[in-house]
Amino acid sequence: MAPIYRVLLCDLRSDQVLDVLPITDVSLDDYIGKIGSASATIPLPNRAVAARARAAVEPGRTAMWIERGSEIWWGGVLWTANLTSNARGFLSLQVQAGGWASYLDHRAILHTQQAVQVDQYDIVRGLIDYSASLPGGDIGIETDAEQLSGVLRDRTFRRYDVPRIREVIDQLAATEGGFEWRIMSYREPTSGRRVKRLQLGAPVIRTGASEVVLDHPGPLLSYGWPIDATVQANVWQSRGASDNKNQTAESLPLMSELLVADEQLGAGWPRLDGTSDYSTVTEQPTLDAHARADLAAALRPQTIPEVTVALDRTPLSPALLGATVRVRIRDDWWTEGLDHRYRVVGLAISPPLRGRPETAKLFLEAA
Repeated sequence: MAPIYRVLLCDLRSDQVLDVLPITDVSLDDYIGKIGSASATIPLPNRAVAARARAAVEPGRTAMWIERGSEIWWGGVLWTANLTSNARGFLSLQVQAGGWASYLDHRAILHTQQAVQVDQYDIVRGLIDYSASLPGGDIGIETDAEQLSGVLRDRTFRRYDVPRIREVIDQLAATEGGFEWRIMSYREPTSGRRVKRLQLGAPVIRTGASEVVLDHPGPLLSYGWPIDATVQANVWQSRGASDNKNQTAESLPLMSELLVADEQLGAGWPRLDGTSDYSTVTEQPTLDAHARADLAAALRPQTIPEVTVALDRTPLSPALLGATVRVRIRDDWWTEGLDHRYRVVGLAISPPLRGRPETAKLFLEAA
């Protein structure tokens, strides 16, 4: 029996259910390191359903949860809706939502925040608490105050820069000795309550105790394996905030040390220059740490293979994000056979549709 997907439309601040409407063409994805998204089409066969949709769907104010059976598989903020009418006059409403972290793209730091030798996890929690403390700013993101990374940071986020909260957290996570973060959605087993919770992991998020094996040929239906050097670099310099204390002198930005991977150049690689901008960073050690982390990532960019799996043959769920899977492939390219372990960093679900099986596309990085 095909699984049943349904969408709960709720008030973003209170999470009170506004309506549960019939949907078609559902798609959803979730990632570690970037915001997931979901979309669906709400058919409007008559005035009654249209009135319900008009009352429940208010982009920017409506939360959208997607259930598969009794489980929560996705949650986020409904940002856009598009009303369409076809040649025969049939109406439908197409809705699109971004994961909970997309809300932090719409929140700015309007009061200077300072941390001196504070665990980087506490800095993140402090920013989310700050977001929730302002009038109308609490959407119910929960945090775990006991979890620590063991890495202490000094940071000042100035109100004059009005930085976006998600951008600030992403920059903090990407520095040397950083971490990964996401806001996950699930249903609490005992109470049935819908939960949106901050998940942190240093240096990466890891979940799951048992290993999932994916074979091709087998439950692994297809794959894509990119080989890409367009973002590779072996020389790096980062640029920070401009120094405009002396109004009579030319305003110049803070620059990191120039980093050169001499070993790679000595091995015969051509020089590949890379740069990055951190317009709110005013401290030299912080900028240098960003530059070192950026060069380390650019020297050997992560290959992100993607594999498509039949869900009726290998039961998976969004809880697999951060877990390890073992991929085994034997074909004309991998004639000797590929057998490696990878961490799942992204997942896109395609529900069954008109004879099409339910599938999951997994995005992987070396474990």
